Amino acid sequence: MRRVFGVVLTTAVAGACARPEMRIVQETAVALGGNERIAAVSTLVLEGSGTNGTLGQNLTPDSDLPIFNVTRFQRSIDFTNERARQEQDLTAAFATALAPIRRQNFGVDGDIGYNAEANGRATRISDLDAKGRRAEYILHHPIGVIQTALDPAARVSGARHIEGMDVVDITTAAGDQLTLVVDGTSGLPVRITSTSYNTNLGDVTLETTLSNYQQVEGLMLPTRIASKIDRWPVAEIGISATAVNADVGDLAAPEAVRATAAATPTVNVTVEQVADGIWLLAGQSHNSVLVEFSDHTELIEVPQNDSRTLAVIARAREVKPDKPLTKAIVTHHHFDHSGGLRAAVSEGLTIVTHEASRAFFEELATRPHRSVADALASNPRPVTIEAVGSEQTVRDPLRDMAIYHVQGSPHAATLLMVHFPRERILVQADLFGAFLTPGAAPFAANLNENIVKRGLRVDRHVPIHGPVRPNADFTRLIRALRTP
Repeated sequence: MRRVFGVVLTTAVAGACARPEMRIVQETAVALGGNERIAAVSTLVLEGSGTNGTLGQNLTPDSDLPIFNVTRFQRSIDFTNERARQEQDLTAAFATALAPIRRQNFGVDGDIGYNAEANGRATRISDLDAKGRRAEYILHHPIGVIQTALDPAARVSGARHIEGMDVVDITTAAGDQLTLVVDGTSGLPVRITSTSYNTNLGDVTLETTLSNYQQVEGLMLPTRIASKIDRWPVAEIGISATAVNADVGDLAAPEAVRATAAATPTVNVTVEQVADGIWLLAGQSHNSVLVEFSDHTELIEVPQNDSRTLAVIARAREVKPDKPLTKAIVTHHHFDHSGGLRAAVSEGLTIVTHEASRAFFEELATRPHRSVADALASNPRPVTIEAVGSEQTVRDPLRDMAIYHVQGSPHAATLLMVHFPRERILVQADLFGAFLTPGAAPFAANLNENIVKRGLRVDRHVPIHGPVRPNADFTRLIRALRTP
């Protein structure tokens, strides 16, 4: 897909400028450097550094996001062909069991988005994610948004003046909708917003704030670009260098990516009986646990997304078809562990979670999902939540189950763990399981403190990540953590 954009001469737009919407666009173009200079920009290369926030991984639902320091940032934009690539190196400024240093290479080519790995292999992302990436990388830059607004095939409407700002709405030739906010005094863009979609949050607003303008080759361009998704700041980049019409190389999506369909969630649910009446539902990166009681069953964890959770629920009902599945225990609010919350609600399950997650989960269950009608949007039901404080004990003729708050966790303040005293089994998320080396288990010591404080007898660990492990593995890890 190729954008057609020519120089918009003053005489050609004189009639259009009579409209307040186009007057705002034209005044903004003049403030940025003029129509001809803007039209002549075919590529930009932005370089800098800053921070990235990890959405859905904060300590509490309302706290600041954990931060990656972006030590190297480069965004290459080909406006003519609607292509862009963003490369950045990140170092975690928080404790994580995953690689603390990461390198990202993300691309978008028209409607196709992809992620490239260090070995050169590229994977296509979903069409919705590609749409959001195209908006963020190309349309949320002053050059991109004004080139788009001056495209004869675009529609500019809704001129308004709010608190010293001029505001217009822009619908691109492809149907993308943007809102441009311009400083009423300088005429420079200060904010660009558009709608996007997030599996957990549903319909969201992507907002880019632009500031600290400096002149580059006759153009006024921002040197600070900050991004938010709804109320969560997710990036702040200081631009140290901007190259206009530089050689950006070939930003086209690789042929292997073009030849594949857009990414869709794949599901594989395996069943492993851990004890009489307790099953591990595994098969991929996130596990769930099915627990049988005398007259019903319950599920621990509804992870990732609708597809995974609906498949887990279906498999749980196959394992015990004679007893109704009534509850889902969600270990904590992090998006990869609560991604199936709405699917569980759509299936009529009561959600059991820590009291600090309650308000956030109620919000998740009522957020609009118009861009994608997920399971709950397709089958609306009210959410029912059982909140757990310090602990909750379930006594049943078949088995007892204790749900404990993991106190003092540096990973999530909403964490719950589930203990089965007769079977001496402990189920927990993110604290121990997939990794056995001290450097990759930053939260194991806190888990051990909680086990000791609660006086729990544990023979086996059933983690949400990784295989079932004997307590001897955990003991060895704790000893290694204590070794200087």
